[in-house]
Amino acid sequence: MRIAALAAAGLVGALTLTACGSGAGDDGHTATATPSSTVGGGAAPSSSAAGSGVTGASDKLQGSWLTTSGGTIVALVINGKQAGIFATGGTVCSGTAGAESGMQMIHLTCSKGSKDRSTGMVDSVDGKSMKVTWSGKVGQETYTKAEGGKLPSGLPSPGQR
Repeated sequence: MRIAALAAAGLVGALTLTACGSGAGDDGHTATATPSSTVGGGAAPSSSAAGSGVTGASDKLQGSWLTTSGGTIVALVINGKQAGIFATGGTVCSGTAGAESGMQMIHLTCSKGSKDRSTGMVDSVDGKSMKVTWSGKVGQETYTKAEGGKLPSGLPSPGQR
């Protein structure tokens, strides 16, 4: 029950970020994604998050994405070109996400100085899941899309991989 409460708290934080406008107004637009769309190559992203080269927002990346990693719940939220991560234990990161040199990239700066998820390359994304390879020690993570403020089914509990 405690895990569900933590997941709900993380989702509330994530949904709060998506409610923050990017100045474009609240038009109710929802992004659609093409299933099994593979983006980017197999190479790991560079470890330099400085000077984000994100040139445009990607509809495929939009939304709230959840995973568990090392016993923590991680919410990745992408709204326009803005991105943020909220993890149980207090990790908060913000930055950009979108198209960069023909790939889909995420560049984040964390409030506690963590570099675990500073630069991520989106390996694949569809309407239900997204795989991101992070340049830090986290490596590859698979996120499940949260729809309508509800936790996705099949989300692994902390400790499972």
